[in-house]
Amino acid sequence: MSDATALTADRILDTAEEVLRRYGPAKATVLDVARALGVSHGSVYRHFASKTALRDAVAERWLARVSTPLIEVATGPGPAPRRLRRWLAELSGTKRRMAREDPELFDNFHQLATLSEGAVATHLEVLAGQLSLIVADGVTAGEFAVPDPAVTGRALLQATARFHHPAHRADWNEPGLDDDMEAVVALLIDGLRTRPAT
Repeated sequence: MSDATALTADRILDTAEEVLRRYGPAKATVLDVARALGVSHGSVYRHFASKTALRDAVAERWLARVSTPLIEVATGPGPAPRRLRRWLAELSGTKRRMAREDPELFDNFHQLATLSEGAVATHLEVLAGQLSLIVADGVTAGEFAVPDPAVTGRALLQATARFHHPAHRADWNEPGLDDDMEAVVALLIDGLRTRPAT
């Protein structure tokens, strides 16, 4: 057995990802993770209190790989409509790239995230919150006219689900998907814009 004192949460999560890749979320166990690390399962439990806690931490980490890079777009400079387009394109592009480059791992993590309802709910709140920041900036700059940026952020995330939600993965290889997305985003942005008084 390796020295359990050198065991870190990150090392456990790295190994848990590999175990998930090998066995899938339904069959992977804490014991499998411990064996792969060369430690007792008790050593893993010192970092994660249960299989559910470990599963949720792996799901949160994977979902953060999607949401964290988007913060820069949400809080960056530039007109809100341009940032909104870029943010939605990057979210869609990231999910589609992950599914294309490693479909088996993407499916495993999607299943895992589905089991981790709290992690998914938090992830969706983070994404909607980032969209709300962009919308709020647009309202401040007079580019958008909406009464509640938080409600609008959630609505934008839901309205574009076909282009980024894993449940729609079968659509992601359809010809013309990028054109469809561009049309939907243009329609949404047009609906957010300030209208001159009549």
